[in-house]
Amino acid sequence: MSRPDRYAVVGNPIHHSLSPRIHTLFAEQTGQAMTYEARRGTPGQFAEEVGGWLAGELRGVNVTVPFKEDACQLAAVLSDRARRAGAANTLWTGDDGRIHGDNTDGVGLLRDLEDRLGCDLNGRRILILGAGGATRGILLPLLERTPAELIVANRTPARAEGLARDFADLAGDTRLQACALDALPDGPFDLILNATAAGLSEDALELPAGLVGPRTTAYDLVYGPAALRFLDWAEAAGCALSSDGLGMLVEQAAEAFAIWRGVHPETGPVLATLRHEAAD
Repeated sequence: MSRPDRYAVVGNPIHHSLSPRIHTLFAEQTGQAMTYEARRGTPGQFAEEVGGWLAGELRGVNVTVPFKEDACQLAAVLSDRARRAGAANTLWTGDDGRIHGDNTDGVGLLRDLEDRLGCDLNGRRILILGAGGATRGILLPLLERTPAELIVANRTPARAEGLARDFADLAGDTRLQACALDALPDGPFDLILNATAAGLSEDALELPAGLVGPRTTAYDLVYGPAALRFLDWAEAAGCALSSDGLGMLVEQAAEAFAIWRGVHPETGPVLATLRHEAAD
C-alpha cells in the first residue's frame, strides 16, 4: 500500500492555524490519500527549509505570515496573480522539477464575497483599509470585477499611493485612488474591506459612520476574535451585512487543494463545520 502524499502549511507563529483541519476535511470529502500538517518556519531560512521539504517529503506547501514574499522569491515559476502580488501562499513541485508558486488569496476572497454573501462588485464603490501584503494580494481580482471606484487607505499614505501606482495599468474603467486613513473620502461605500492589523493590536481604527450606507457590506480579512473590533464598528454604523474572513480562508485553501489534487472540494460544509467547532 502506497504512502499518502504529504503537505504542510508554514508560518511563524503557526500553532493557531486552521489549515490542517481544513485540508483534512477536504481530503475526507474528496477521498484523497494525503496528510497535512503545520510547520513553524525559521526567519531567514525559508528558502533552505521549504526548498528542502519540497525536494524531499512534501508534495506542496501553503505559506502564511511572514513568509509569503519569501515564497514568491523561492518559486521558479509564478502565476500572474502571484507575480502581481509579490507574494505566494501556495507552492508545489511541478512535473518540470521546478518549484511553482501561486497566490489564492484574491480568488478566495471573491468566492466568499460573491458566492456566499451575494456581493456584486461591478460598478460599485470599494474601500480597502490597509496597504500591506494582504491588500496587494487581492487588488488584481477586485479590479477584474470593474468596480466604479476603488480606494486604498493607509496610515502611511505613501504606501497606499505606491500600490495605486503599481496597479494603475490594470485599473481600466475603475477609478483607483489612495489616501490616508485620517483623510477618507465621503461615503457611502458598497464594500469596506479591513486589511489592517488593527484587530491584533491596541490601536483601534477611528472610522466615520458616514462611510456606511443602507447597502454597505463590511468584511474583515481576518477571522475569529481579531475581527470582532471591526465587525462591532460595522454593526454600530448600520452596515447591511458584515463578515469575518473565515470563508476567505476556506475558499483560498480550496483553490490550493484543487491546484495540488486536481479536484475542487465543496466549501460550504467545511465552513459550516468550522463555525460549529468554533462555537463549541
